[in-house]
Amino acid sequence: MSATENLLIRGQERTDWVRLRTLVTLRWFAVAGQAIAILVAVRVYNIEIAVGQAALVVTVAVIANLVSFFAYPSNKRLSDFEATLWLVFDLIQLSLLLYLTGGLNNPFAMLVLAPVTISATVLHLRSTIFLGLAAITIITIISRYNLPLITSDGVVLVLPVLFQFGFWVALLISLVFLAFYARQVTSEMNAMNEALLATQLALSREQKLTDLGGVVAATAHELGTPLATIKLVSSELKEELADRPDLLDDAELISSQADRCRDILRSMGRVGKDDLHLRNAPIEIVVREAAEPHRNRGKDVEFNIFPLDGANLTQPNIQRRPEIIHGLRNLIQNAVDFSESHVTIDVTWSDTQINIKISDDGRGFPQSVIGRIGDPYVRRRRFSEDGARRPGYEGMGLGLFIAKTLLERSGATLSFSNSRRPGHASWTGHPTGGAVVEVSWPSDALLLRGQANDTPLGKNQPIPSWP
Repeated sequence: MSATENLLIRGQERTDWVRLRTLVTLRWFAVAGQAIAILVAVRVYNIEIAVGQAALVVTVAVIANLVSFFAYPSNKRLSDFEATLWLVFDLIQLSLLLYLTGGLNNPFAMLVLAPVTISATVLHLRSTIFLGLAAITIITIISRYNLPLITSDGVVLVLPVLFQFGFWVALLISLVFLAFYARQVTSEMNAMNEALLATQLALSREQKLTDLGGVVAATAHELGTPLATIKLVSSELKEELADRPDLLDDAELISSQADRCRDILRSMGRVGKDDLHLRNAPIEIVVREAAEPHRNRGKDVEFNIFPLDGANLTQPNIQRRPEIIHGLRNLIQNAVDFSESHVTIDVTWSDTQINIKISDDGRGFPQSVIGRIGDPYVRRRRFSEDGARRPGYEGMGLGLFIAKTLLERSGATLSFSNSRRPGHASWTGHPTGGAVVEVSWPSDALLLRGQANDTPLGKNQPIPSWP
C-alpha cells in the first residue's frame, strides 16, 4: 500500500467533516424549541421569567443562523477549529438561557450535553476535551448563580439542595459517559470503514493484476498459431523469392514483423479473452502462487499436499480468485515474518471440504488478543525478541483483517490458535510451537461453478468489463 493510500485511509488528511448547514439546521430546531418552551412557561404555567432578556438570547441564535446562511455558501464545510467555535457558541447561548430560567432547576439543562456529544462524534479529541471542560465549568456556574423561576403566586420554583447536587453530578457523569461512548463507537466505525477501504484497495489491485496476467497469457495463446503460420509462410516465400530481390525484401519484412509481434506478446497484452485455464487451477498451484513472494526470504517454507482418508487422490481444481490468492498471501507473509526459520503449509481435501493450515515455529499469538484476531488494528504481534519492530509492520496493521475479510468473502472459515508442540515460550510464558492459522472451505465454494474437475473448460469468453 502506497504512502498516499495509507495517509488517506488513516484519515490523517481528512478535514472539513462537518457541514455548516448541518449545524444551522440543528440550531433552527433549538431556536424553535427554546421559543416554544418560553411561551409555554409564560402563557400556560404563568412563570415569571426575564422574557425580554431570554428573547434577546434566542434572537442572537437566529442572527447567527442568518449570518451563516447569507455569508457562506450552502455547501460550506467547517474545519475542526471552526466547528469548535460554533459549538462553543451554541453552548454559551444555551447556558445564558438556562441562567435566565432557573439554572439547574430548569429540566432543559440536560441539553448542555448536546454540543459535547456532537463534538465527540466528528471533531478531534482535543476539541472534545475543550468543549467538555467548558460544559463542566458552565454547569457548575449556573448551578450556583441563576435567576430563579417564580410563579404568578410568588412561589420560587427551586429543587432541594440534595436534588440539585444530584442533578449536577448526574449531568457531569452523563457528559463524560456520553462523550466517551459516542467517541468510542465513532472511532470503531471509522476504523472498520478504513479497514474495509483498505481491503477493497487490496482486492482491486489483485484483480487488476490477475486480469492483466490473464489477458497477456490468453493473447499469446490465441495469436500463437496464426503468428507461427505467418512465420512459416514467410520463410517459404523467402526461399522461393531468392532470385527476386524486390519481393524478397517484403517477405523478410513480414518475417521480422512476425518476430516483433512475438516479442510484444511476451511483454504486454491488449484487449483479449479471459483464459479459463488461468481461472481454474489445482489447489497446489494456487497455494504456491500465493506463497511465491515469500519463499526466498531466508525462511524454509514447506508444502504438504495430500488427500484425507477416502478422498479422491486427484487434486481438486479450484477457482483462481484474487481474494483467495491475496488472502492466503497475507497469512503466509505473517507466518514468514514471525517464524524463526520454518513455515509449514498443509493442503488437504476431502469430498466435501478443502483445508489449508499455515503454521510457523515462532512465538505464536498473544493469548490476550487471540480472540480478537481479524479485527482491524490488532497489532500486538509486531516485536521480535530484541524488541525491534518487525519489518513491514510500519503500516496500518490490517494484514490479518484484510486476509480474513477476503477469505471469508470466498466462503472460507478461519481459526487462529497456537501449536502445542514443544517450542518457544509464548508471550505469556507458556510453551508453544508457534502460530497456526486454519482455513477451510466447503468444496462447492471453490470448485468452478457447474464444472467438474475432469471435464473440458470450454471456449474462452471475452472479458465483458475490459475497456
